[in-house]
Amino acid sequence: MLDPKWVRENPDAVKEAGRKKRIPCSDTVDEFLTVDQALRDLLPRVEGLRAEQKSSGKDLGKASPDEREAILARQKELKEEIQALSNDERELKERRDGLLLLLPNVPSPEVPEGASDADNVEIKTWGTPRVFEFEPKSHIDLGEALGMIDVARGVKVSGTRNYFLLGDAVLLSEAVLRFALDHLMTKGFVPVEVPHLVRDPAMVGTAYFPGGEEQAYRCERDELNLIGTSEVSLTSLHADETLSLEELPKRYVARSVCFRREAGTYGKDTKGLYRVHQFQKVEQVIVDVADDERSRQHHADILQNSEEVLQALELPYRVVNVCGGDLGQPQIQKFDIETWMPSRGGYGETHSASRFHDFQARRLNLRYRDAEKKSRFCHTLNNTVAASTRMLIAILENWQNEDGSITVPPKLVPYMGKDRIGP
Repeated sequence: MLDPKWVRENPDAVKEAGRKKRIPCSDTVDEFLTVDQALRDLLPRVEGLRAEQKSSGKDLGKASPDEREAILARQKELKEEIQALSNDERELKERRDGLLLLLPNVPSPEVPEGASDADNVEIKTWGTPRVFEFEPKSHIDLGEALGMIDVARGVKVSGTRNYFLLGDAVLLSEAVLRFALDHLMTKGFVPVEVPHLVRDPAMVGTAYFPGGEEQAYRCERDELNLIGTSEVSLTSLHADETLSLEELPKRYVARSVCFRREAGTYGKDTKGLYRVHQFQKVEQVIVDVADDERSRQHHADILQNSEEVLQALELPYRVVNVCGGDLGQPQIQKFDIETWMPSRGGYGETHSASRFHDFQARRLNLRYRDAEKKSRFCHTLNNTVAASTRMLIAILENWQNEDGSITVPPKLVPYMGKDRIGP
């Protein structure tokens, strides 16, 4: 969330952030200012009554019987008034904090204008899409012919947007994920196995709630949520902690199963593995000091980490600067990597690199002590390293052969134990 003092002093900047991100928030900002002022007006009254209550307690021991009766009567009144005002204070604070959760983070000036992903700005391309000397097949046609992908039985067992991977598809998926994990470990990232079920505070803390409840699978009986990305668990790892300066930056990498309801995508990307309810992903997260220059460098670094994976697998891709309307509530700035997928006739999103400044850390109460021993909120960042299903699409389609076989990218051969997937 944003710093309430900053919102109080810069309401127009928050409204402008909402305009750029296409998140209506003008009324929310105005309501926040009203509630915040009421809370600030109330606090001195409560403090004054408590001071009077404390003072009268000191006077009680030296008062005469008549004075004692009056003091006791006044103390009773003070207790009732303080209780009533304390209830008002609690309600106002809950309303104010609830409104803060709805306000968008302020995007970087480098974020382009735009309403949707169609307006994202290409800033880099790598590799040249392959020109086939034969009619290329889709990953589904290739996978079904090789007995590696079974969507029909996945739907039978679990409903739409589900699938089975079999045989070499499982080995290829495992190879991609382990290669990505190993690559990040060479960069000094600490591997973490994370919980796949998290409590609401972790979802709120990483800004998936409120607003993203429809995308999450929720276990109501246990008040737990299946994660859509290990970002939720990883970033929440140090919630309610104050880290020492010497500990930072924290660099974590986790592989997890991810669950997404894909609400609102009816009829979109229904064929194949591009938009599914369950997949595996390797995610990188950085927690560091509150310094914009360092956050920008981390952002460039995590983007490069993912690019290096794609380059090693010889998969053409492009990087786009995500526009305001496609940015989402919590990000300062986001870069998407889109990998070439022949069956789509274009690039498909495979990675998202985001920086948040202290937006998530304030929600998580994630702090550190700076060189002056002052407590400050951390900055957080994250990025995909590899997402199993979309990487499978890109590998199967870009590395296919005319006979329907798949050449295994050389970097994955040690993990696969073979250089070709065939009938």
